[in-house]
Amino acid sequence: MQALVEQARHYAVALVASDKPDAAGLAWARARGLPTFALSPKGIGKVAYEAQLDDALRAAGVEVIALAGYMRLLSDDFVARWRERIVNIHPSLLPKYKGLDTHARAIAAGDAEHGCSVHLVTEELDAGAVLAQARVPVLADDTPESLAARVLVEEHRLYPATLTEFVTR
Repeated sequence: MQALVEQARHYAVALVASDKPDAAGLAWARARGLPTFALSPKGIGKVAYEAQLDDALRAAGVEVIALAGYMRLLSDDFVARWRERIVNIHPSLLPKYKGLDTHARAIAAGDAEHGCSVHLVTEELDAGAVLAQARVPVLADDTPESLAARVLVEEHRLYPATLTEFVTR
C-alpha cells in the first residue's frame, strides 16, 4: 500500500481501507492526511461488512480498487459490482501457485524462477487476467523467507507502475 501511495502517478489515492482497524497501514495513511476506512467484519458478517465497504468506496469517489495485503476473499456480488475495476498483486507467476504459501511451493517444485503478478480480480481466486509480471531467480539456498524478500522488491516496483498503466488506459 505504501508503494502505491508513494509512487502514485496519474492516480490519486482516494481511500485507504482495511478490515483490521489496528492495521499499521491505516496509521501511516492517516499521518499523511489520506482518508481511511476501518471496519472488522467480525460480529456483523460478510454481507454487512461489504455493504459498508462499498458505501465508503463510492462516497470517496473510488474508481479502481487496488488490493494490497488484503487477505480476505471478496464475495461474488462485491466483485460483480466492481467488475474489471479491482486489481491485486499476487506473489507468484500466475497461473502457477494460486492461493497461499507460494514461495515454499515454488522452492519445493524446483522452479528456476518465481515472481509476482498483477491481475484483475474475478470471482475465482487468483484467476483474473494478468496485467503484468516480474520474475526473480530461485537460488539454490533460498528459503521461503529469502525468496519472499526478493519478490517483495519486485512487487513494490511492478504494482505502482502497472496500476498507473491500468488507470490511464
